[in-house]
Formats: sequence, structure tokens, C-alpha cells
Amino acid sequence: MSSNPVIVAKNLSKAYRLYEKPQDRLKHTMLWRFNRHYGREFWALRDVSFNLHPGEMLGIVGRNGSGKSTLLQILAGILEPTQGSVTVNGRLAALLELGSGFNPEFTGRENIYLNASILGISPSEIELKVDDIIAFAEIGNFIDQPVKLYSSGMFVRLAFAVTTGLDADILLIDEALAVGDVFFKQKCYQRLQDLLEQGVAVILVTHNTGDVAQFCQNALLLSHGNEVFQGASSETLKRYMLLEQQERSGKERPTQNMDEEVSEQIQDAIQSPDDWVWPNAEAFLSLENTAQVNNGAAQAIRIAITDAEGNPKSVFEQGEQAHFFYEFEALESFSYPSGGLMIKNVRGVSVHGKNSFEYPNAIIPRKMSSGSLVRFHQRISLEIEPGEYTFDIGLTSLTPATYDNRSVLPPQEFRDGLKRLSNIPECGMFRVIQRKVGNPTLLMHRGLCNLPGDCQTQIISRKVK
Repeated sequence: MSSNPVIVAKNLSKAYRLYEKPQDRLKHTMLWRFNRHYGREFWALRDVSFNLHPGEMLGIVGRNGSGKSTLLQILAGILEPTQGSVTVNGRLAALLELGSGFNPEFTGRENIYLNASILGISPSEIELKVDDIIAFAEIGNFIDQPVKLYSSGMFVRLAFAVTTGLDADILLIDEALAVGDVFFKQKCYQRLQDLLEQGVAVILVTHNTGDVAQFCQNALLLSHGNEVFQGASSETLKRYMLLEQQERSGKERPTQNMDEEVSEQIQDAIQSPDDWVWPNAEAFLSLENTAQVNNGAAQAIRIAITDAEGNPKSVFEQGEQAHFFYEFEALESFSYPSGGLMIKNVRGVSVHGKNSFEYPNAIIPRKMSSGSLVRFHQRISLEIEPGEYTFDIGLTSLTPATYDNRSVLPPQEFRDGLKRLSNIPECGMFRVIQRKVGNPTLLMHRGLCNLPGDCQTQIISRKVK
């Protein structure tokens, strides 16, 4: 597989001219040469650069209006950049929006051939693929009906099957990674994984952060047309959530006039050695090269993963309990701090995530003052499949009003009230191996994780006639 990039984007920018009155457009067209300008310039995209290599999937995230779709349209050749350049080395296919590249009067089968011809695929080549594309789309006899008669689900299933089934070197996907019911979604995810392993490069624009975390090694964060951050997808997503939070709240900062006394509950948590087995200094991980994402209100000081006695440990038997310790320093005052942990497997899938708000008996301190410390200790039974895992640590806070009404707020409204203060992506790792004791010894469960429940068996005797 070649290591040369298939897409090289340099300082891509796109500007539009906006006019207050329709006649201003004509005036500007006729008079700009005489230095008479009408309307104003609007930059939908400004100085975005990146390289994309074979077998790599780049996620592009950002709020609505951040320039994501404009960037994809430039890469697809639909728009010309105002400034900058893009070089595409290979056959490119794009799934940008419902119906793009399809003629509504053509049948589904005819549209397959139409898209193949646009990509430069010969009729003999497409003959070898058309049956597989039709089978993947699962639209039955409708394949020979005009697509204007299709439901939106049928339409997008066919579009996904065509776009991913025509041997493109590069795929551009805009909010259409998984469509249809759960079974078709699983097919889409598997098709995407197969294409990546074959060396196809993919750019994915989506608001689904789970897809970015699972499939994308790197991600690009846009805001108001500008490149805010580019790097590992886990860190990019943390910055995306912080950015979204700040924009949603009008960049409100944690209050500075809060009571400066550390709450009594925090004092108890820090100064109660009988309740805590706080690890020795050698158990804590080095944070020297760990990227912390925060809004300036708090920072992580120490993180450790240990056994029940507080000894450092990184290899656990399946079902064994791991102890996670982490400590934050408040750089500003805020209310109701909550620590949380997210475990991910080697594919970037979030296996388990939980914060102290989600534990029914957890003590939630009322206040944190600047300079104070808050410690967390989470015990987690690792009833997950053997393999290697990483974990993220984070700190959030709630406003008093949100905390007081937490029992009646809808889940989304409660999550919107959370302020993300600090996140440390992939701050540590551990490995889970087959357990050595138990009945049966090696078999605990199949699949990613063990789910609580029980099983009952009943035998009903029947007389043989």
C-alpha cells in the first residue's frame, strides 16, 4: 500500500459575497472594476490544510455552519476554492446528500450504470459488480423502477451501495455512514471496515461522535469556517465538546464570586484515609506527554490504575476488579464537580463510560474553590472480552439549578447543563486476559461485554404415545 497521500489540501478557502438587496449583485458585477463595491464578503472556509493517506479515515466535525459541507464540495470538485489548492490522486466517489448523482427518472439499475460512467468505470467492469451492489442495497424488484418512486430509506441505501461498491480510491461521506434498520447499519459498518483494510481512504463528516471515535484515527475540527484543531480523533472530539459547550453558553466562564471555602464533603473525601486506599506515588501514571483538553477551570494532577491493595497493575483477568484513581486541581471556582471515566477497545469503540453523577450513592461535593483538590476512586469489574483497552478521564460540573432539578430534567437537557472542565484522552491502558479460575474456567461470555441478567431452565415431561 502506497504511503503517498491521496488528497493534499493546502490553505483551502472559500468566500461568498452577500448582498442586502438583489440589485446590489448587478451593481457589483458591473462596477467592481471601478473600485465600487456592493455587499460584503463572507468566508465559509478559511485556510484549511490536511493530507489523507490510503487506508486512513479522517473525521470532520463541527457545529452546523462551520464549513464542513463546503470543504467536502471543494474536495469533490463541485466548488472551486477562492484560495488554496487541493490535489486528488485516485478515483473519488462522494455521498454528499440524498439524491446527489442520481437521475430521478432513471431506474435504480440505470443509476448504477450512470454513477459508474461518471467515475470512469467501463461497462465490462460494472457488469461484474452490479449484482453485488443490488444485493447490498436490499431494495428487491424496485431496482428496475424509477428512483423517484423510492422511499428515502430505499434511495439512500442504494446510494450507499453504489458509492461504496464501485472501487473508488477515496470516499467522501456526509452524514450518511449508516442508513436503514439496525441490520443494514451493521452491513454499512462492516463494508466501511473492509474498504479501509483494502486501502480505501475515507473522509467522514458527521455529528455522530461515536462513528468518529470508532473509525477515524485523526479528525479535523472546524468552527465558523476556521480550522480549530487537527489531530487524534479522541482529543479532537474532546475539543469539539468543549467548543460546543462554550458556544451554547455564550462562552460563559465559571463564576468567580462563589464561596471560597472548600465544601465539607471535599474535605472528607481528601482527608479520610480509613475510607480510601489512596495509592503510593509510584502507582501514578506519567502525564508528561499526555494532552489535556480543558477550558482553564481545572487540570488533572494524578491518575492511577491499581489492584484492590493500591498496587499498580495493567494486566487483569476477565471479571477482575480494577481500581481507577484520579485527582484534579481547581484553577477557578465551580459547583458540583463530577469525575468520569470512559473505556475504549483497540477499535476505538466505547465499551463503558460512567461518571459520579451516575452512581446512585456517590457523594457530590457542592462547591470547589480555586486551588482546592478533588479526588475520585472508581471500582470497575472488567467483565469484557480479552484484549487491550485505553481509558479517558474527565471532570465536569453542574450549575446549582441543573443539579437541583436533575430528577425531573429530560436526559438531553441534563447533559446540556453539564460543563466539561477537563478531559485527558487515552491517559492510560490495560489488558484483559482469560480468567484462570471459574466454572467453566475460560468461558465467561461471548461478545464485547457481560450484561447483568439471569437464565432459567425448565424441563416439561411428555409421554411418548
